[in-house]
Amino acid sequence: MATIDKKRVEELKEICAEMRIDLIKQLHKIQTGHPGGSLSVCEILALLYLEIANVDAKNPKCPNRDRIVLTKGHAAPMLYLALAKAGFIPKEEFATLRQLNSRLQGHPCPKTTPGVETASGPMGIGLSAAIGMALALKLDKNPAKVYAIMGDGELNEGTVWEACMSAAKYAVDNLTVIVDLNGVQLDGTNDEIMPMLNLEAKFAAFGFEVLSCDGHDIVDIYETIHKANAIKGKPCVILANTVKGKGVSFMEGKNSWHGAPIGAAEFAQAMKDLGGDIDG
Repeated sequence: MATIDKKRVEELKEICAEMRIDLIKQLHKIQTGHPGGSLSVCEILALLYLEIANVDAKNPKCPNRDRIVLTKGHAAPMLYLALAKAGFIPKEEFATLRQLNSRLQGHPCPKTTPGVETASGPMGIGLSAAIGMALALKLDKNPAKVYAIMGDGELNEGTVWEACMSAAKYAVDNLTVIVDLNGVQLDGTNDEIMPMLNLEAKFAAFGFEVLSCDGHDIVDIYETIHKANAIKGKPCVILANTVKGKGVSFMEGKNSWHGAPIGAAEFAQAMKDLGGDIDG
């Protein structure tokens, strides 16, 4: 079993804590963005960009790079923080988030932002793009992997399940899908909006190997992704159990924080929860 050094685990925990603070500070400053789903996917993105995926900020278009596709494009703020930590963009550039002429748009754009593989915003299209990348790599006999990070609300889209059928038909075992399973979407909980019932059985019926992990546990995510990478002959999905708004007490599990602006009192409470400096 693949293992990760205890010292590195602590380093990654500190990095994720910094990313959460930086995220809330910037979203408060600009009064726009998506805090809830960005906070829930923090550890997953940090591990992929900083520890697991074969990516190189000095050569972002290397043909043998692993492809990381954030299909839940509204979590772009956390993606940009991971890209900054990995050296793809200067950390200072995060201050331009969602501003006119910035490379860091509200949703990811590969035309302007190094490290972004495809545009994603409309829910349901990212998985198809990731499958296309995986198939192209197979045709080229390229050993690179494709990681697609999806939102669970996104699974309401019928195009997702059409894509799943294709992934199984063509045995894209170089694809690992990671579902940020926080149970909440824009207008309510998943069960309120469109119950997905037994996702393990559903993905299995569509031909996927199904794994699960704690999406905020560095070791569990690391080991589970390595298990997924070892599976041959079929695509794999990891159901990563997370908390929407993770780390900020009044945001956790609340659909109202999918994309709401952060007020002054809320900002102060969030910094208290995260251990950040309200003046910094």
